Amino acid sequence: MITGIKGTRIRRAAAVAVTAGALLATGALTAAPAQAVTTPSIVAKGGYAMNNANGSSLYTKKADTRLSTGSTTKIMTAKVVLAQSNLNLDSKVTIQKAYSDYVVKYNASQAHLIVGDKVTVRQLLYGLMLPSGCDAAYALADKYGSGSTQAKRVANFIGKMNTAAKNLGLKNTHFDSFDGIGNGKNYSTPRDLTKIASSAMKSSTFRTIVKTKHYTAKTVTKTGSTRTMKTWDNTNGLLNSYSGTIGVKTGSGPEAKYCLVFAATRRGKTVIGTVLASSSIAQREKDAKKLLDYGFAKLG
Repeated sequence: MITGIKGTRIRRAAAVAVTAGALLATGALTAAPAQAVTTPSIVAKGGYAMNNANGSSLYTKKADTRLSTGSTTKIMTAKVVLAQSNLNLDSKVTIQKAYSDYVVKYNASQAHLIVGDKVTVRQLLYGLMLPSGCDAAYALADKYGSGSTQAKRVANFIGKMNTAAKNLGLKNTHFDSFDGIGNGKNYSTPRDLTKIASSAMKSSTFRTIVKTKHYTAKTVTKTGSTRTMKTWDNTNGLLNSYSGTIGVKTGSGPEAKYCLVFAATRRGKTVIGTVLASSSIAQREKDAKKLLDYGFAKLG
């Protein structure tokens, strides 16, 4: 028989043990907190990732440093087009020689649009975002800029891009081109570009385009016949190599190096971000994957 204070202590200890056992059996005890996620190291000069649901930062590396953006500029080009009032995506644009001459002059990435062909605005947006066509960018700027000459229309369109950046409250972004081939004054930051992409992704048309891997346009020739264009392949390698990827846009250039604005959705959560001035195509994808993995780990 157990008696006295010692006996009381033993009975209490036994009761505690039984209670703990019951809690463990039912899983009622709170699991031990997970270890802190290690912040990744990336090669890119600048990087940023955020929770697309609320805009909260998940990762920063020189997130507000102004850098050349290359063809990630075209995210804003598409955003401005899609923001036009009474936009008709089936409206046709006749491809001008100036668009073709431009890509030849700058040895720029192109959608290989044919002079004289009639191409819909929807098709031009695919040509802009998948093969990163600077000819498609020129056609859209010429179509949606205002002015009596091509030069004035293009300048007006670039003005619309800068107005859109200001309307998003961006302090470190400026465009002097419709495609990223600027005159030294085309810059943004990892944080700003991510915000531009997040805003653009509110458009269902934009979301559909940037997650498309391949697209074949059928254009109308000068004679009225149908031309089946060579298939455009999306330059965003993450669409094939990172589960859940939903966009967004690559960029490159002598000054910009290798850039990637990326977004992926897993378990109902979307991480969106940017890496600027990485060292190669393969490395920008590695950098982006690290930030996506890190972002999802932080979001749980």
